[in-house]
Amino acid sequence: MKFFIIHGTYSNPSSNWFPWLKKELEELGHEVFVPKFPTPENQTLENWMKVFDDYIDKVDSNTIFIAHSIGPAFVLSVLENINIKVRACFFVAGGLSESGTSDIDKFIYTFLMKDFDWGRIKENCENFYMFHSDNDPYVPIEKAEDFAKKLNITITKVPNAGHFNKDAGYIKFDLLLEKIKGIR
Repeated sequence: MKFFIIHGTYSNPSSNWFPWLKKELEELGHEVFVPKFPTPENQTLENWMKVFDDYIDKVDSNTIFIAHSIGPAFVLSVLENINIKVRACFFVAGGLSESGTSDIDKFIYTFLMKDFDWGRIKENCENFYMFHSDNDPYVPIEKAEDFAKKLNITITKVPNAGHFNKDAGYIKFDLLLEKIKGIR
């Protein structure tokens, strides 16, 4: 399978649990891509899509997206624009509304302030999974629940996981890897 790990705002491919997960998946024989998107400077949906243009030909029916923070909203935009049904999407600490923190909201606005084509998004992915914490400082659980309703999925709630980042102690993410291994 092919995996794309999509980071969020103020992040990069070397942040949080991303290097650990990349290594684990590669050791299982999978191909893993972790694009580096501009953030926070020049962070717009349009600029991220330009970066992803270099990877779009690698997306196929055996692709799995793993996206953190603003990454899930980005992946939704990718799913709207492809003509391929991917295997799965794993969304971690994602939401579809502004955080209420002005220094972050100015960077995520273009990702969120749009009408998503939910029908097309669902057509282009076999399975969606969502992880969220009860104490995320940026995306309240209610925002994640609204997101999950749009996809008709249940959230895997992880107590006291914060934003699933290094600040919350997430340099590994065993539960996510376990769920990924369950995909057949």
